[in-house]
Amino acid sequence: MRSVPGVSVAALAYLGDSILEVCVRTYLVSERGISSSAKLNRAALSFVTATAQSEAVGRIEPHLTEEEAGYYHRGRNSGQGHIPKSASVGEYRRATGMEALFGALALAGRTERVQELFRLGYGLDSADTAEREAAVKTEGEKNHG
Repeated sequence: MRSVPGVSVAALAYLGDSILEVCVRTYLVSERGISSSAKLNRAALSFVTATAQSEAVGRIEPHLTEEEAGYYHRGRNSGQGHIPKSASVGEYRRATGMEALFGALALAGRTERVQELFRLGYGLDSADTAEREAAVKTEGEKNHG
C-alpha cells in the first residue's frame, strides 16, 4: 500500500467515515434499490453505528495484511473523539480503527480493497446478506414503525 505519511489518525478516521458512508449509500441505492431518502437514512443505520462497525471489524480483521492491521490498530488505539451513549468504549475504538483503515486505503488509491473489506465486513457476498437485510428492515421499523 502506498504510504500516507504525515496524515494524522484523526484525519484518516475522518476521511474513512465518509468513505464508509459512500460504500453504504452506494450499496443501498444500487443493490437494494432503495430510492426514498427517509428509507435510505433508516437503512444506513444498520451499517454506520459504532456497534455495527465494530461487528464488521471482527469479520475483516483476520483478513487484513500486516500494513492494513497497522492502520487499524493506530486508529483503534488513538482514543480520539467523544464516545456515543449507544456504544461501548471498545466498540467505538474498533469503529474508529476501521474508519482509519478505510481512510488510509482511500488515500493510497486502494478503492477496490475498500470495497472488498466493506462487503466482507458486512457479509454482503454470503448467506449473511439475508440477515443484514432483516436487520435493516427491523431498524427501520424500530425507528418509524
